[in-house]
Amino acid sequence: MLVELEVSTVFVADRQSYRVSAREEHPVKAIGWAARDESGVLSPFKFSRRATGIKDVTFKVLYCGICHTDLHFIKNDWGMSKYPLVPGHEAVGIVTEVGSKVQKFKVGDKVGVGCMVGACHSCNNCARNLENYCPKMLLTYNSTYYDGTPTYGGYSDIMVANEHFVIRWPDNLPLDCDGKLVLVGAPGKPLELPVFPLLSGRKIVAGSAIGGIKETQDMIDLVAKYKITADVEVIPIDYVNRAMERLAKSDVKYRFVIDIGKTLKDA
Repeated sequence: MLVELEVSTVFVADRQSYRVSAREEHPVKAIGWAARDESGVLSPFKFSRRATGIKDVTFKVLYCGICHTDLHFIKNDWGMSKYPLVPGHEAVGIVTEVGSKVQKFKVGDKVGVGCMVGACHSCNNCARNLENYCPKMLLTYNSTYYDGTPTYGGYSDIMVANEHFVIRWPDNLPLDCDGKLVLVGAPGKPLELPVFPLLSGRKIVAGSAIGGIKETQDMIDLVAKYKITADVEVIPIDYVNRAMERLAKSDVKYRFVIDIGKTLKDA
């Protein structure tokens, strides 16, 4: 059930301010699957998305990949989960509506949303297309919008995001098997390295927290150009809890992808 915030919020768009309540700003009914507590069990969940803003893209979610990060969040493994939690940051689908100031997308386009849906656009990191390091970066789920409402992820039928954080999906890529290019994971234990081989070979060990929007778009364009695809196991939404169990046991040969478009139904 949507709970209206007691205070109204000022939003700024194209240098013009307007005041709306949280209920007025989030009138779009949505359905998804959410975890309610640290058990991590996912079940049907009804909530609200914001209306399409002047720079927003609204799209119908057709597929959403399952990332191990989703498992960590629904189980509160990192001690930062906020429930109810709708996971999913590998969502792709078809644009159904665009705001009046949107320039990059139109209705009918294939698009995707990754790990981020917001940033300040004014810090040094944002200026270098590294929104993933912005101090005010908003995660696609388990973050809080500037009006105080939670972000919900792609295990849902519809998503709304600022066009800056929407990825264009090349026409020659199928929507169900090109969610992410996975290069390497993060080790669960501290990494121990001998120092002298690094010094003598002038070697560098570095890490990166996901990637910026430009990097992500470049990656998708690259896999489209060279026809790089992923082997996936497409599952219905009602198999998602079993999929999480298998993921926890490393009993997964291919990437899990949820067929949102065909299997997520309003209860």
